[in-house]
Amino acid sequence: MKHLQVAVGIIRDPQRGIFLARRSSSSHMANKWEFPGGKIEQDESAEQALKRELMEETGIDVIHARPVGEADHTYEQVHVTLHFFLVEEWQGEPWGKEGQPQRWVAQKDLIADDFPPANHQLVARLVAGEL
Repeated sequence: MKHLQVAVGIIRDPQRGIFLARRSSSSHMANKWEFPGGKIEQDESAEQALKRELMEETGIDVIHARPVGEADHTYEQVHVTLHFFLVEEWQGEPWGKEGQPQRWVAQKDLIADDFPPANHQLVARLVAGEL
């Protein structure tokens, strides 16, 4: 079974808004909301991948990212390890560079079922104010 390592950025503004992007209708977990990020390449650390992916997907330059946990999840054909980072310092204004719908949502208003299952535990921590 294929194993993917993925860096995930929880972009949070000073008002505790969280930046989300919607997965494309043709992708795995289609139309679910997600925290931006992507695959960690063989020669990258999780933080290096995070910075590269957030620049590619949202146009921001990450100044500081804090690791806040990992999650493992097995889907039908792939095992995924998500490396979560809280991003509260960046330059630029995040937007959907790849054409994906995006929005800001108050941290307390996040709904776990709107996300792929691998994100549910982290979303619960955010809603509970643990992060």
